[in-house]
Amino acid sequence: PSNISAWWNFGSLLGVCLITQIITGLLLAMHYTADTNLAFSSVAHMCRDVQFGWLIRNLHANGASFFFICIYLHIGRGLYYGSYLNKETWNVGVILLLTLMATAFVGYVLPWGQMSFWG
Repeated sequence: PSNISAWWNFGSLLGVCLITQIITGLLLAMHYTADTNLAFSSVAHMCRDVQFGWLIRNLHANGASFFFICIYLHIGRGLYYGSYLNKETWNVGVILLLTLMATAFVGYVLPWGQMSFWG
């Protein structure tokens, strides 16, 4: 169609970002210790001792930021083109956004580093 522009690619890009986040998150979870006293040292162990652990962690952290950039561009495109007029689809999108924000917060706190501990 003639009315499709580059702004319509962000939905597909979000799918690619989500798959990347799931894969890197599963790889990180294999070496994570879910204990408040050992969580930070397990993250440090991943970055220092696990082969390409630093790369996987950085892909996951920067991928989350890129994911939210794409989300905001996707929302902006939806606002610009009036996608909010389809209430059911828009409400599902809002629920997904809130779920993503909660998941991102939990992922931010998991390493129990100084920034996630103190804000």
